[in-house]
Amino acid sequence: MSQDIQAIDRNHIKQRLTTRRLGNGRGDADLNPGMKPVRDPLTPAAVLVPIVDRPEGLTILLTKRTDHLHDHAGQISFPGGREEDEDNGSVETALRETEEEVGLPRSRIEPLGQLDHYITRTGFHVTPVVGLVTPPFPVTPDPFEVAEVFEVPLSFFLDRTNHQRHSRVWQGQKRYYYVMPYRDYYIWGATAGMLVNLVDVLMES
Repeated sequence: MSQDIQAIDRNHIKQRLTTRRLGNGRGDADLNPGMKPVRDPLTPAAVLVPIVDRPEGLTILLTKRTDHLHDHAGQISFPGGREEDEDNGSVETALRETEEEVGLPRSRIEPLGQLDHYITRTGFHVTPVVGLVTPPFPVTPDPFEVAEVFEVPLSFFLDRTNHQRHSRVWQGQKRYYYVMPYRDYYIWGATAGMLVNLVDVLMES
């Protein structure tokens, strides 16, 4: 039997993330067998999956990317980006990118663990780092990369009735992807796929 949504609090999340074994990996090809990334080798990247410990309940912090970016323009995403040579691992990349993109200082983030790595069609090998964020904290988005920063109740994602599968024709083939529409926000693709992974981890009995 899966975990009761109401029982998922910060202690439950810490226990699950600090003790879990990583899976075999996930990616855009999960719903599209045979799909290959557009480039090889893959580009290492990391994102922060920020779980904000609000008094009224846990939330997930997300960003909306600006429309002029080369990769994933205008999409809803976690803060993150490519690994740099000076980064000391994926956690460092996720924390650095979060601070650069949204101004959230690493002193307010407690890294808890990682979700399964995620391979995107666009050629990124992404490590999702889950971090517990303690308010208050400043939010100062980088105007070049981030159009908006917002939060969604964690309970919304934990409710699997909010997980949808959509499709569209791309390069002559039907492609499938996860979608989690929330108010005016269209959360889809890799971000939605990582959220499905997060829910799987937290809801396992």
